[in-house]
Amino acid sequence: MKKTAFFLIGLLLAVSLVAQDNTPPFKKHPTVPPFTLEHHDGKKITKDQLKKGAPVLIMFFSPQCDHCQKQTRDLVSNMNKLKNTQIVLASYQPLAELKAFASDYKLNPHANIFIGRDAMFFLPPFFKIGALPFLATYDKNGALVNVHEGNVTVEELIKELNR
Repeated sequence: MKKTAFFLIGLLLAVSLVAQDNTPPFKKHPTVPPFTLEHHDGKKITKDQLKKGAPVLIMFFSPQCDHCQKQTRDLVSNMNKLKNTQIVLASYQPLAELKAFASDYKLNPHANIFIGRDAMFFLPPFFKIGALPFLATYDKNGALVNVHEGNVTVEELIKELNR
């Protein structure tokens, strides 16, 4: 009787583990996610503010991360090639750090760059982010093209964004 009970419990446990869906949300919903970011001026930045018909690059980063800083320098130095791309820089770090980062990397003059704090911590579980910088590329129709953990060449990003 005990062996049968243990067998049934084991079987139920195995079935419940197999039945769990561990697919990340970004794969279930492969379009630009409905994010809300806080900007240092108190305004909100949302998906709805992005220009329609333009590719989107979402980068989750930390201002203190050396790899994130390098990725940002690469993006800014190639802004002439990315001028039609909506670039969303999101972080969980304090707004003061994001404001300083935007100033240090001269992001403010670029109307296609949105930088804000993901106060609700929406993006990390949505993408199952494991390393920074994290980048997601979307085509001009808002369809997911690719995701990257770690630095990516601007040339590769441009190829993805222009699909």
